[in-house]
Amino acid sequence: MNLSRPARIALRTAAGLGFAVIYLPLLLVLVGSLNPDRSASWPPPGLTLDWWAAAWANEGAREALWTSVRAGGAATAIALVLGTLIAFAVQRHRFFGREAVSFAVVLPIALPGIVTGIALNSAFGTVLAPLGVGLGLFTVIVGHATFCIVVVFNNVTARLRRLPGSYEEAAMDLGAHTFRTFRDVTFPLLRSALLAGGLLAFALSFDEVVVTTFTAGPGVRTLPLWIFDNMTRPQQAPVVNVVAALLVLLSVIPIYAAQRLSSDTAGGGRV
Repeated sequence: MNLSRPARIALRTAAGLGFAVIYLPLLLVLVGSLNPDRSASWPPPGLTLDWWAAAWANEGAREALWTSVRAGGAATAIALVLGTLIAFAVQRHRFFGREAVSFAVVLPIALPGIVTGIALNSAFGTVLAPLGVGLGLFTVIVGHATFCIVVVFNNVTARLRRLPGSYEEAAMDLGAHTFRTFRDVTFPLLRSALLAGGLLAFALSFDEVVVTTFTAGPGVRTLPLWIFDNMTRPQQAPVVNVVAALLVLLSVIPIYAAQRLSSDTAGGGRV
């Protein structure tokens, strides 16, 4: 589509403003983590890494980081297994209610987080509380898995749509059983899609706040919850900036890797 010069200038200006609104606050957080002053003075009188050392020495922040890693890793593992199985069932088979199953799997990520959080909190209180299981890390993992499954499901489904079933049929005609066919033929073709879906799922779980608030018990604090709890404490402001900057960096890395994997595969760089 050919655009006039004023239209191109207007589009570039709008895009620049949009990127500025998105990324300028993140840049300010990073600069704030290097500010030697406890107050949010601007411009900063200098740059220092002392607050990064103080953040690493903060036991609460380290425990919250480890909790986020455990919750994200477990939720991603669950999502990879269930999301892949459901994708195969929906994409490779025809059965009554197939579209309803697909809709039910995708729905959680479209719902407002507060609705999902309230529903899960009520469900856990009704089902798990009588069994003596309270809110904690387990319920956080289950809550995160509900929307992480969607990411894996979408990635695997998109890949299966581009893969003809004749590959598996040819392997079986040559005598390979189901599991060997999956190991030698199907899995290599799905590997990058699974890795991309897993990375995106981990990133979503790692920085989730709303669902975590409703599913975590009083003794469980993930890194986003730790940031939220300490934002109102003036003495903790520099450390909060450091942890927030770290959270941004840890979220960007898997998303960037997943995007590169997806783009390489779409362009034929890898299968």
